Amino acid sequence: MSDLSSENADEAGEAGAGIGEYEGDRDAEGQRHGFGKARLPNGDTYEGEYEHGLRSGHGTYRFKNGALYTGNYLQNKKHGKGVFFYPDGSKYTGDWVHDQRQGYGEYLYANGDTYTGEWADNKRHGQGTYVYKDTGSKYVGCWVNGIQDGPAELVHLNYRFKGRFLNGKPLGRGKFIFDIGCEQHGEYIQPVQEKEEEDEDEPPLPLEPIWKVSEITKLTPWSPHDDELLVPREAAGTVAEEEKNPSVTVTEEGGDHPASDAGGEGEERREEEVNQSQEDQEITDFGG
Repeated sequence: MSDLSSENADEAGEAGAGIGEYEGDRDAEGQRHGFGKARLPNGDTYEGEYEHGLRSGHGTYRFKNGALYTGNYLQNKKHGKGVFFYPDGSKYTGDWVHDQRQGYGEYLYANGDTYTGEWADNKRHGQGTYVYKDTGSKYVGCWVNGIQDGPAELVHLNYRFKGRFLNGKPLGRGKFIFDIGCEQHGEYIQPVQEKEEEDEDEPPLPLEPIWKVSEITKLTPWSPHDDELLVPREAAGTVAEEEKNPSVTVTEEGGDHPASDAGGEGEERREEEVNQSQEDQEITDFGG
């Protein structure tokens, strides 16, 4: 595949040594300047604006494998607004800084998932919304280096969770809000896995956080940024959940979110991890 470093090297070599094909405007020194069309030695093509031998301004770069970028350039680097179409059908539309996705943009993944929000250094970073196509669920909140991390809301078909995430998983205090008009308060606790003697040399697999219920209430005003996330609430007594919300099962020690969606969030996380790997591969293949 053609990566961006080879693309820049090929065109720089073409301009400096007179190889490849170019048709268009030039400056007084014979460098490409203004509008032009170029075919690189590797088969890629560029049509757009130049400044003193470098792609600067608006242009369209076509990779020989079918990928395409159309948007702004600055000194041979994608910089400003632009759209990148990848060969697998995925697409990024938004801001670029020195060949990297940075600023605000939308990424449509090959499996139909979408992310809309902030980017830094080619990764989802800041505030953003990730929508899972298969389930319609969406994560609305903070991201750090491509991972769900910080205050957020996870919205499902008939209920949603508000709380904090750490390394892609909910952790700490939060609440489930159900469309039937009640809330389930509690916290996600990270269980500790005990090592077996014969497996001392192998690191234990991470366990999924466990949801423990503290109380059931009517709907109350609340946002992920409230101090409630940091200061434990006084348990007001657990109400039998079958009376308040038949779709949720609660035990004396705690409870789970709706049984009909058991395992769903884990599957969604796996889909998102696949798409994160896809982003990383595209960085390798195309330099962003």
